[in-house]
Amino acid sequence: MTVTRNPISVHPLSVPASSEVDFGAEINNVDVENMTALRGTVTSYDDEFAHIRDVFYHNNVVVLKNQSGLSPKAQYELTKLFDPAAKGYGHGKTFKNKKSILFSEARTVPHQPEVQIIGNGFIPVYEGLENIELSHPHHKHFHRSHVPDAEDIDYTRFYRWHLDAALYDLNPPRVTSLMAVSVPKGRRQTLRYDDGTGDELDVPLGTTAFASSYRMYDILSEEDKEFVRTSRVEYAPHPYIWMSPAKSRSDGLGLYCDSLELPYSELPAIDESKIQILPMVWKNPVTGKLALQIHPSAVRRIHLKDGTVIDDLEKVRKVVHDLQRPGISPRYIYPHDWEEGDLVLFNNHGVLHSVVGAFNKEEVRLFRQCNIAASEPPLGPDAVVA
Repeated sequence: MTVTRNPISVHPLSVPASSEVDFGAEINNVDVENMTALRGTVTSYDDEFAHIRDVFYHNNVVVLKNQSGLSPKAQYELTKLFDPAAKGYGHGKTFKNKKSILFSEARTVPHQPEVQIIGNGFIPVYEGLENIELSHPHHKHFHRSHVPDAEDIDYTRFYRWHLDAALYDLNPPRVTSLMAVSVPKGRRQTLRYDDGTGDELDVPLGTTAFASSYRMYDILSEEDKEFVRTSRVEYAPHPYIWMSPAKSRSDGLGLYCDSLELPYSELPAIDESKIQILPMVWKNPVTGKLALQIHPSAVRRIHLKDGTVIDDLEKVRKVVHDLQRPGISPRYIYPHDWEEGDLVLFNNHGVLHSVVGAFNKEEVRLFRQCNIAASEPPLGPDAVVA
């Protein structure tokens, strides 16, 4: 069966002339609701997804415009198309542990548990939930220092640079989809790094900031490229519970070492076989490009090619920060200016992202997020891409 429709159009994302962002695309004329329902019976929808997948892996952040009517079910099914054997929400169930730093950030859609509701403000009724109080993560609750309260409306920071992954037991999801249902508009903020560099970035209110982990790798010295290609990162067990008392650097890129992490004896039961030791560098399955893909706040040890292990947490965090910090320079950041109906898909194996911004309580923001634990681990730097 064939259906004739307007062809989808693809354009690079709009960035300022001063930007050196080299990733991202906008896609128009996609009927996601029908594409997910009719693939396999309507040939054009099969071809359309193949096109979207190719654009996705070449651009790593894609914005599907005008998706306001998209159901949580279709959002989940589109996300799953990138990994049909994937199962279950990417963070599993531990994000509901009250000690987890993720505990207060999301509410689960009852009829589609892989989809989470995030945002800010009071929502009377939505997708089977009633009287929802959402709170946009604010850096003052996670950073060691914060923007002074008197400046909080005009200035902000990156909250926490990360990839979406449990990093314990479950494989990191390949794709995250983020759907803008309700978006407050009308003002911008100045993002400050507050790390002594003077770096700042003009951002839309409540933006999601993206950094390319491919660029992060490409700008390393040849010596550092060799180091990251041959080293692996060990993540803490139950990392979002373990790190919960610790405080972040002002650039959102990793934690200070103040000995605040929870001792392993206070974590849920630990199964040593579920602790993840992953390559520092992950390969794009379509382009073969290499990404420096590390969750800086969850790292615990570095395993070197000669078999030795860097166990000193302060040194581990410094090594990772020194490797990643150049890649989050203002000229490399894409801060998405959300519009209602935007559905953003991003390569969770090839970009880092961060929540940004400070809202008033009256500024209501409603988003849906979906990612699914991958069926296989990420591809390492020596993997063969067909």
